[in-house]
Amino acid sequence: MATGDTLATHRFGVQLGGVTVESVKEISGLVVEQDVVETMQVSAQGKPMNKKQPGAHKGGEVTITRGMDPSNAFSDWIKKTLNGDVDSARQNLTIEIMDPDGKTVRRMQLFDAWVSKWEGPSLSASQSAGAEEKATVTFERIEIE
Repeated sequence: MATGDTLATHRFGVQLGGVTVESVKEISGLVVEQDVVETMQVSAQGKPMNKKQPGAHKGGEVTITRGMDPSNAFSDWIKKTLNGDVDSARQNLTIEIMDPDGKTVRRMQLFDAWVSKWEGPSLSASQSAGAEEKATVTFERIEIE
């Protein structure tokens, strides 16, 4: 990549517990928040000040849209959560952004992730389109490499 080039959004990969998730079309809504602690103080000169500092980290969510295919790893993971087995469903999810040569240049590790919402495909006899599913993935913490 030339100096100043940004990463393209169409080169990415997803791994679930070390297994590559196939047929991923889109990853959206990756949001992580941190509490803000506000403290009203008085300076040495007696002036009021509002100090803000970082507080506790919150977990986050991301939505994965993928084409429905015969691979079982992702579907089995979704089934665990939907069947109430959240403890064994908690997996680490890795999102990788790649350069034009397919080399990973940015990695986001989502820890203790599980599916909090699943949306099945829209089916219509009058349309010819690939079947897609959407999964909202909730996670405890994130590390960005």
